[in-house]
Amino acid sequence: MTQTIAPRVRTLVLLLLAVTGALLAGAAPASAHAALTGSDPAQGAVVDTAPAQVSLTFSEPIAVSDDSVRVLDPKGERVDKGAPANPSGTTFSVRLLSGLPDGTYTVAYQVVSADSHPVAGAFTFSIGAPSETTVSVSAQGSDDGLVGWLYGFGRYVSYAGFVVMVGGAAFVLACWGPGARVRPVQRLVVTGWLALTAATLGLLLMRGSYTTSGKVGDIFDLSLLGDVLQTKSGAALVSRLLLLAAAALFVAVLFGAYARTASAGVPDDDSDPAPASDGDSAPADGKEDGDDKNADSGDLTFGLAVGGTVVAAGLAASWAMSEHASQGLQPGVAMPVDVVHLLAVAVWLGGLTALLVALYRAPATSPVGRDAVRRFSRLAFGSVVTLAVTGVYQSWRQLGSWSAFTDTRYGQLLLAKIALVAVMVAVAFISRRWTQRLADVRIPEEAEQEKQPAGAVPAEASDAEKTGSGTGQDAVRAAQLARQRAATEAARQKRLRDADPNRFGLRRSVLAEAGVAVVLLAVTTVLTQTEPGRTEQDARTAAETSASASTGTGQGSGAVSLTMPFDTGGANGKGVVSIDLDPARVGDNDIHVYVEGPGGRAVDVPEVKIALTLTAQDIGPLPVAPDHVTTGHWSASGVQIPMAGDWKVEVTVRTSDIDQVTVSKNAQIG
Repeated sequence: MTQTIAPRVRTLVLLLLAVTGALLAGAAPASAHAALTGSDPAQGAVVDTAPAQVSLTFSEPIAVSDDSVRVLDPKGERVDKGAPANPSGTTFSVRLLSGLPDGTYTVAYQVVSADSHPVAGAFTFSIGAPSETTVSVSAQGSDDGLVGWLYGFGRYVSYAGFVVMVGGAAFVLACWGPGARVRPVQRLVVTGWLALTAATLGLLLMRGSYTTSGKVGDIFDLSLLGDVLQTKSGAALVSRLLLLAAAALFVAVLFGAYARTASAGVPDDDSDPAPASDGDSAPADGKEDGDDKNADSGDLTFGLAVGGTVVAAGLAASWAMSEHASQGLQPGVAMPVDVVHLLAVAVWLGGLTALLVALYRAPATSPVGRDAVRRFSRLAFGSVVTLAVTGVYQSWRQLGSWSAFTDTRYGQLLLAKIALVAVMVAVAFISRRWTQRLADVRIPEEAEQEKQPAGAVPAEASDAEKTGSGTGQDAVRAAQLARQRAATEAARQKRLRDADPNRFGLRRSVLAEAGVAVVLLAVTTVLTQTEPGRTEQDARTAAETSASASTGTGQGSGAVSLTMPFDTGGANGKGVVSIDLDPARVGDNDIHVYVEGPGGRAVDVPEVKIALTLTAQDIGPLPVAPDHVTTGHWSASGVQIPMAGDWKVEVTVRTSDIDQVTVSKNAQIG
């Protein structure tokens, strides 16, 4: 802790920065899914003639395969041909068969966005007029099944492994050097490395199935694995594995040579340095030997710090290079910001985990001391400041507007994350108060020596010496007694350590922090797989614009025109009846009916009747009796449409006293 800032003021600053910086875009670079922003024909549109192709436009570049876009007729048969073409990077098109009949067609797509996430969806358009279709538009994406769940779990494990490995190593190097020889701390860091390595291998194997079929059996498909290795995401995962090999070397040196150095000459927190030898009894070159050892220790620490930072930054970059930081706004700035952001989270949360392990599992003879906790407090404060700066920038990139906080799922998750960070910092304030009152409890090695004179031996050992070397049974008995004494002494030292109420309070508050951190990491993982607010709002606006253009909910005319041939079976009983519905939305509408004979000339008939039915809601038929206006023209004003939907428009045409027929077509109204 710095001495220039008052404790309470600094804590308030820390809380403010953490809450502001909780606009952090994830413990890893927040990912943004590509969204469908437009199509031709538009969603729900009714076109007069069959289009030659269907085009889809997304919010960012995407990758497609031969089956990424499928167009299905009302019976579910494919009517597209050839592989999708990519004319502009974000717009893809697929050609259609010629001579398509009238009816409703379904466009189903499954692509991979630039941030490595699969994006699936479907919509319909109609030729001539809407019709019934056997195709369901709620297509399931490849990331919705078991493979999707496993892939998401693998992402969580990889983040957790990275945080624990990097944060634990940073805690040892920067805060508590003697922790390098503490077995529980060693196991924590090694477990983080193993978790990250296993998760990365799993993600690499599941990647092909995750972005295509979603089938468990395709996880071990070597052809899919080969395709994955050609993608940016596959290259990032392979790079992460190579960097993990370098991380393994770092961990080996940290808990090998560095641990021996810490054991030999590094003072433990508040402990006094070893007393100097008296006068002439010290060797002439003793000081020089000590300086050499300190220099070697300092060089090793510096080398590990630099090498570890490079490896950790490379691992963090494997996320940044494959996810949304490399796309969208300012990728040249966003990628390094994401790397720094992830490193700050790892140092904070991973260091907190290492501190928790040290408080609960460190040997009683070398407990983590007040100085180590204070050093971590300073390190955590710097991490939170870093999160504040990088988090605000990331939030601006991913949200785009204040309304996205409450109107989008991404914003709502971000608000939950802000609350969790605020809770963590509040608990950290309690931990800091315990740290200020913490008194190290150490058991001097001289304590046991004072209990018995130098050179004294146990009674059992003396008896054995009296009879020579002793029997084998005496040796076994002596070993058992030695183990019992060691266990008793360890238990006594643990009781003395745990008797300190300040240390007990610190352990409980750090445990609470770690519990909140686990939930925070889970929310962050979900956040990285959620479409950001900026993209979601853009897609929503595009969908509303498309719906307005196709249904007439905008300011311009949204009239729907339906043309239906009829044949009453009698003399002069053939012709065409046309219906114009304006503006084809909920509320008042005008209906115009035109009747033409076989030659295309307007003709009068004895009677024309109209009925509107919304089958899905069991509404209708609603009768409409149009008034005759002029030859071949009838109209009705103020026709009420009570609800939006796919309405069936039925027209009954009577050409004589006994000859009549009813024809119908569907129209999307509202």
